[in-house]
Amino acid sequence: MSSRPLDKTRDAMEGRTSETGFDHELYRLFPTHRPRPEGEVEELERIWDNPKGWGLLTVVNNNYIGFFYVATAFLFFLLAGILALGMRVQLAAPLQDFLPQETYNQFFTMHGTVMMFLFAVPMVEAIGIMLLPQMLAARDLPFPRLSAYAFWAYFVGGLCFFASIFVGLAPDGGWFMYPPLTSIAYSPEINTDFWLLGIGFIEISAIAGAIEIIVGVLRTRAPGMTLDRMPMFAWAMLVFAVMIVIAFPSVILGTLLLELERAFNWPFFDPTRGGDPLLWQHLFWFFGHPEVYIIFLPAAGLMSMMVATIARTELVGYRLNVLALVATGFISFGVWAHHMFATGMPRVSTGYFSAASMAVSLPAGIQVFCWIATLAAGKIRWSTPALFVVGSIVIFVMGGLTGVMVGMVPFDWQAHDTYFIVAHLHYVLLGGMVFPMFAAFYYWVGMTSTNALSERLGKWVFWLMFTGLHVTFLPMHLTGFMGMPRRVYTYLPDRGLDLLNLISTIGAFIIAAGVVVFLVDLARSFRFTTSDDAGNIYGGGTLEWLPTGMYSTRSIPLVKSREPLWDDPNICDDVAAGRYFLPNSATGLRETIITSPINAEPQYLQLMPGPSPWPVSAAVFTAAFFLALTVQAYAFSAFSGVVAVGCVLRWLWETDRPIKQDTADIGGGIVVPIAITGPSSHGWWALNTLIVVMGMIVFMGIFSYLYLYGINPSFWIAPPPLLQTGGIAALLLLALGSVWLSRRILASKPEKTFPGQGPWLMGAIGAALLCAAIWWDWTGWTAAGLEPDASGQGATVFALLSFQTCVVAVAVIMALYLGYRSGKGLLVAPASVTLDVVVRFIGYAALQGLAIALVVRLFPGA
Repeated sequence: MSSRPLDKTRDAMEGRTSETGFDHELYRLFPTHRPRPEGEVEELERIWDNPKGWGLLTVVNNNYIGFFYVATAFLFFLLAGILALGMRVQLAAPLQDFLPQETYNQFFTMHGTVMMFLFAVPMVEAIGIMLLPQMLAARDLPFPRLSAYAFWAYFVGGLCFFASIFVGLAPDGGWFMYPPLTSIAYSPEINTDFWLLGIGFIEISAIAGAIEIIVGVLRTRAPGMTLDRMPMFAWAMLVFAVMIVIAFPSVILGTLLLELERAFNWPFFDPTRGGDPLLWQHLFWFFGHPEVYIIFLPAAGLMSMMVATIARTELVGYRLNVLALVATGFISFGVWAHHMFATGMPRVSTGYFSAASMAVSLPAGIQVFCWIATLAAGKIRWSTPALFVVGSIVIFVMGGLTGVMVGMVPFDWQAHDTYFIVAHLHYVLLGGMVFPMFAAFYYWVGMTSTNALSERLGKWVFWLMFTGLHVTFLPMHLTGFMGMPRRVYTYLPDRGLDLLNLISTIGAFIIAAGVVVFLVDLARSFRFTTSDDAGNIYGGGTLEWLPTGMYSTRSIPLVKSREPLWDDPNICDDVAAGRYFLPNSATGLRETIITSPINAEPQYLQLMPGPSPWPVSAAVFTAAFFLALTVQAYAFSAFSGVVAVGCVLRWLWETDRPIKQDTADIGGGIVVPIAITGPSSHGWWALNTLIVVMGMIVFMGIFSYLYLYGINPSFWIAPPPLLQTGGIAALLLLALGSVWLSRRILASKPEKTFPGQGPWLMGAIGAALLCAAIWWDWTGWTAAGLEPDASGQGATVFALLSFQTCVVAVAVIMALYLGYRSGKGLLVAPASVTLDVVVRFIGYAALQGLAIALVVRLFPGA
């Protein structure tokens, strides 16, 4: 085991130019035309082979998981579309009785929830999991079992959540779930709980996928694929995943707080006890507005790649597009109160958020102009993807223009909560995400199907959907101007709304006709495959079009440009002949090359886990845990949670396995370590990403505490004594010291020796100190007279302590797991991936507890 790449690797990768990356010895090493030994391809096929039949439930390879993911997300698109058709039938004429009011409320809530949470975000994440390994020329993403877990949690939980509509238990408070309408006083049934807890596992799935994507894009790129040579879709998915990590914790916290209020009467949103219903809007829209860009940015990445192929020329303004992606992600977090102009915010706040709403449109405009310039610079081939790409630009620009309108505060006051907003939202989402998605289906279908989709039927699909969209949503601008409010199940006649609503209903069925034609085309043409595919139908120039099998590419190429297939006509043959990196299995196991995050220099060889029943088992019981909480089956929920944790630990047991081989030749005489620990390891990156998620939850919790103090300071009581706070801080600092000592003990032992029980015992002492600190913190507040159901202060303080308790519980489980591995003799000096992860998590838990204790005890004044 080593914490750094071997010197030979570093020496071989020297000689970078100041422009974009590599001009060094490797260009002379590859491609090598020496013949490869026989049987290497057959060995790769054996190692990467997947189970058949029911065994497919255990697969973890991105080809299968990505396909399952895309298919499931598209199923939810169809289901949400059916709900939309039901709403449009109800609104086709005044005083219709097609849907009762209660059912209509469930329909529009489920339509919005499914489209945003079960379709849009999962779909772009699914496309990323499916395409990124091939685009990066990696064997797979670095945590394939995590991808499998994320998918199955989403699949099982999502279907159970949607099924609530068939038994009258679907949520009915809107996809935004504003209190007090969703408080126990106004929504006493469990419909709202289905939303709050049902969304929980979907958020877990999204964050798991985001961690996979961040580490995959930064650490598994083909050698030579510098950041300046990454495909635009990889850039878009990287920004997308970072935004999920920052934005989703806010809605996780919001749903937890509202469920705590409903279940235990903790008054986060009750103004009579020091809460505030607007706190929910701040938490929700801090997630909700960036989510629009979370959906749009991956689609923009797909557009950038397809535009280049359609025009047969490189994308104009590559670096401008990258900057636009990053700028959009950054600015979007300053726009959340754009949705709250009508709540009586101070003029200074509305002015700031209005300006931010204007500013966020600038990077989107840069991307649109780059696409138009690329199309103008080349020669367009009018295929089905080309029609959807151009149609997407037209529709998205129209939606963006109305977005600028609603960013102006006086206009927003007039149009707020009218059908003008419905029209704007659908123009942006359909033009910015759905049309690029259909373009991507036609463009990339050759990677997964033995047959291409029909160009003739594809053009019918486009024109039906394009026409139907305008027929449906263009009249809604007028109905909005005429005062028709959103979310009403009927309206009075003779108000000038009858004909416009009928036209919108007709348009919705025209869109549905286009989708039906697409489904017919799928049934006729699509035949899933992982090898004998239809190929590069439209002539793309990026690496996903290399010859592939279950193991991705036969050999991992050295990347020299942004469009390798255009610049090197022989690259496909050279890759298939094994003339580049890793043409075989260096260890007899599944592997991929981990490269440096900026210049993509080979650093080490990662051993990858194969098929396993544990991710799907963990996912099923995770979904059961949340769903059982919803129906208040607490015993079964606890049982499911314990089983889910056990399944996770069982799948992790195999991932840190001792190996006899320390290094491997990956081709061209480049020798790298097989596994490392420390800041260069992919596990270090993944844990740090998870820490950011947990840190954002705490950050938003502290924001909630300070916000409620600013709104209702009269409800605050004095904190516990300063001496007690100092004692808690001392315990947490001792926990930090113990985990530091744990790592030092392991590092001091001779290489490849068992270090004894000292390292894990120091980690266990750290976990025990965490338990003592949280117990002292909790009892200190109760002794001071603070109760969680008495005030907003009590609710937020005990919510933060509850979250810290959960983190400490995880730290204890991890310490026990580490002890069990140590008892089995599986800790080997001088470094262990398991120990490294466990003690750093315990150290973070100590820092988190310190931050919570100091903020809530020292502010607003000890």
